[in-house]
Amino acid sequence: MKVMLLSGGNTIHTLRWANGLAAAGVAVVCVSQHDFLPQDWDTRIERVRLPWTPMLGYFGNGAAVAGLFAERGCDVLNAHYATGYGLLALRSGVRPCVLSVWGSDVYDFPAVSPLHRQLVCATLRSADVVASTSHAMADQVERLLGSRPLRDPIAITPFGVDTARFAPAPRERHGRGPLVIGTIKKLEPKYGIDTLIHAFARLSTAAGCAPPLLRLVGEGAQRGELQALADRLGVTPRVQFVGAVAHAQVPEQLHSFDIFAAASRLDSESFGVAVIEASACGLPVVVTRAGGLPEVVRRGETGLVVERENPAALAEALQRLIDDPTLRARLGAAGRAHVQACYEWDTSVQTMIDVYRQALRVSSLGRLPAGQVR
Repeated sequence: MKVMLLSGGNTIHTLRWANGLAAAGVAVVCVSQHDFLPQDWDTRIERVRLPWTPMLGYFGNGAAVAGLFAERGCDVLNAHYATGYGLLALRSGVRPCVLSVWGSDVYDFPAVSPLHRQLVCATLRSADVVASTSHAMADQVERLLGSRPLRDPIAITPFGVDTARFAPAPRERHGRGPLVIGTIKKLEPKYGIDTLIHAFARLSTAAGCAPPLLRLVGEGAQRGELQALADRLGVTPRVQFVGAVAHAQVPEQLHSFDIFAAASRLDSESFGVAVIEASACGLPVVVTRAGGLPEVVRRGETGLVVERENPAALAEALQRLIDDPTLRARLGAAGRAHVQACYEWDTSVQTMIDVYRQALRVSSLGRLPAGQVR
């Protein structure tokens, strides 16, 4: 099978799907309007930069995509992100087409105006198969489409974890100093880092124990605002702004944490990749009830779930973990087992390959009116 991956070459998600498919024996042509990340691409992957750049490229590169698909002898087109590359796939007319939705494309973009919603719905309906990383986001797609649903069920294609790379730290935490609560997220409003800092400021410390630290890994427009917030709350000496790190360094950062927290406030946080990476490393997790985050956590078994934008509830959950090392160990071990069972990367790649085969079958049968049985 030969797959054209139509997606932003500047994102780690595109890189990981391309490399995973290539490792599984799929021939991959990765086509992008963005510059490609400079490193770590499997040498078997052909990368093609389209002539027109965003935003005009989403309308002007259709013929180029169609030509490349035919010239390279591709079997399936997999476009990632319903607005943008999904629109480009629609304009190319290439079939069969798998459209992978990501989050803000089906949560935020359609809310801008009725026209934006119509555009997204048209793109979704044009695909042979729509794929979503989570059930929560699949439900959102169905809500968008309303009384005109897709002809076939939405395929669930989780973005998994390589549990050989993301594994527990090879050392005990005894003697390592204060407990570290950490997160790995962009410093943007969507991710609720302000809620996390407010919750952290509420935490108490048992007698004889060092106060916990908060480690924030990531960069973004809110950095100055969040640093000012930490200063106002009097926790600046215990809040570490690490900055952005390469994905290859994420396991090392997770190994420095004792507890992982994800305090996102928007449902466009459609799948908790960072959460399952933390769980794979044996960390107990606390997440907010936003988007797909609760879906990757078994409440009370692999982590704790609290309401979004509620610093008091988040602080209570964090405090519970701080005070109970046995609970931390139990949740962390169960979390890794859960990821190994449900989100192993090789399994995720095979699931995506199965979706490509489904698209080939659907396309060969032809498109029938909604509700008509094949």
